[in-house]
Amino acid sequence: MAAGGGHGVALGRSRATSVKPVVAVIGGSTCSVDEAAWAADVGRLLARAGAVLVCGGLGGVMEAAARGAKELPTSLTIGILPGSSPGDANPYIDIPLATGMGEMRNALIVRVAQAIIAIGGGWGTLSEIALAQRIGTPVVGLHDAFPAAVEIPRVETPGQAATWALEHARGSAV
Repeated sequence: MAAGGGHGVALGRSRATSVKPVVAVIGGSTCSVDEAAWAADVGRLLARAGAVLVCGGLGGVMEAAARGAKELPTSLTIGILPGSSPGDANPYIDIPLATGMGEMRNALIVRVAQAIIAIGGGWGTLSEIALAQRIGTPVVGLHDAFPAAVEIPRVETPGQAATWALEHARGSAV
């Protein structure tokens, strides 16, 4: 048997300290300049905190968040793509997961995330928020498009969004 016994635990580290928080950033595949700036800031802050960023892997808010995260070379970005080609991922995605599931991939994004930050958005973002609410994945809005339609916690700055998501992600990772 190999060193470590093959039990999935890194040598010298307990599972609790080796698991990184997984935070999804959701939003439209097209977005405003402000939404892109907020998403990039959120991605950068999550990466600095050692979180794994997961998103839908395409453009708009998803690309901006992944671009912000990739400013740190040690960051990890995962794109859960609607189509069947990993090549559809934006250039800032480290691990493109081509599902071939179309919009149904939204359920995978919210299921894999320990916390979610919603920025701007359209119907797809609204479906992700609804799915997350249904399964109990914590969601915070950062200038999301649904304040009249959905009751979720809301914050005003990327720093507040990242802090909120990391606190909630770490709570679910233990």
